[in-house]
Amino acid sequence: MTRLAYQYVVLRCVPRVDREEFLNVGVVVYCQAADYLDVAWQVDAGRLRALDPRIDVDQVRDALRFVEGVCAGDDRGGAAGAHPIGQRFGFLKAPKSTVIQPGPVHGGVTSDPAAQLAHLLGCLVG
Repeated sequence: MTRLAYQYVVLRCVPRVDREEFLNVGVVVYCQAADYLDVAWQVDAGRLRALDPRIDVDQVRDALRFVEGVCAGDDRGGAAGAHPIGQRFGFLKAPKSTVIQPGPVHGGVTSDPAAQLAHLLGCLVG
């Protein structure tokens, strides 16, 4: 079984930066050796509204769909989606001042990046 190094970031929804509260909503996994970059996400509208009753949950979902486009390298990712896979991960892991923010970069090894993504989503989001 081949073990591949991978990196991941947890995507956090930060409805109100001034309160320093966030909810994990997704995970991005990048595995250079497998040429793999993907995101898995889920939005719990009730939990988000508990942090900020005025949050636009559809806007949060749209931002996560943008991340999907960047990972896929398609038009949904705008100009960022046109770059090579490593640069796309670099874009996604960079700190931002938007409602969706990446956490610190973590790493590990796996034989199946897609299965690892599903595992991380189950452990870290929801």
